[in-house]
Amino acid sequence: MFSIENNDLIIVINPKGAELQSIYNKQTKFEYMWSGDPAFWGKKSPILFPIVGTLKNDIYYYEGEPYKLSRHGFARDMEFEAMPQEKNSIIFLLKSNEETFKIFPFHFELRIVYTLHENTLQVHYNVSNTSNHEMYFSVGGHPAFKVPLMDDLNYEDYYLEFNEDETKPRWPISKEGLIETNPEPLLQQTNVLPLSKQLFLKDAIVMKNLTSSIVSLKSDKSPHGLDFDFGNFPYLGIWAAKNADFVCIEPWCGIADSVNTDQQLINKEGINKLNAGEIFERSWVARFY
Repeated sequence: MFSIENNDLIIVINPKGAELQSIYNKQTKFEYMWSGDPAFWGKKSPILFPIVGTLKNDIYYYEGEPYKLSRHGFARDMEFEAMPQEKNSIIFLLKSNEETFKIFPFHFELRIVYTLHENTLQVHYNVSNTSNHEMYFSVGGHPAFKVPLMDDLNYEDYYLEFNEDETKPRWPISKEGLIETNPEPLLQQTNVLPLSKQLFLKDAIVMKNLTSSIVSLKSDKSPHGLDFDFGNFPYLGIWAAKNADFVCIEPWCGIADSVNTDQQLINKEGINKLNAGEIFERSWVARFY
């Protein structure tokens, strides 16, 4: 395990999957991350790469060849190299190899950069195409935050508050993990989504192209929570395992296959194209109080 800290926060990262394990605020004395209880969901903040979500039959096609990839890709299960760290920042590096090339026919370098500034954490995704031709990929985050933060409160005492009023639907997920073609109403001229465990009985809430760039986890019964700035990620997932005491706020550059997909990687919704030698960068920032 690796850790960095400043006067406000301590974070812990596992080099396997470059996965956040803990976000502890020294001032509030609160742990903000989910415990990772395997009875519900054993992960805490997996890195989603080189796909987000599920492929139809776990297969995509590129240049006429089929490739098999499980949900959310392989990065979350691979060992990253920890680079020399600075006081408030640490970088984890994953490079393509012979095994990844069999299931993802591109050469790449994926860097995950964790940086602390006062009571904020920035998580930066840096994807380099080291192939000699274009590369197609998705990348995203999946951090799970503890709910309730305070032991004397209940899950239903919390809500998500967007920084703009939204009229946006949720895109349902099929039993096979694919995005349905008909959205369902969710937010109607409001910036508040009350949390309840019933919200996630049909899998994640998936939203596209929100007006907002920030969503906050709050309770009217407590001054403590967090602000999550997902910037220019075009998709946002919100999820919790059945009856579990957490909520995932998931910024995505990519999305699961549609139920009517042709399974061609270059046609996949939300896929990112990166030319040879180019770099793709995105970040999210969370403030804990």
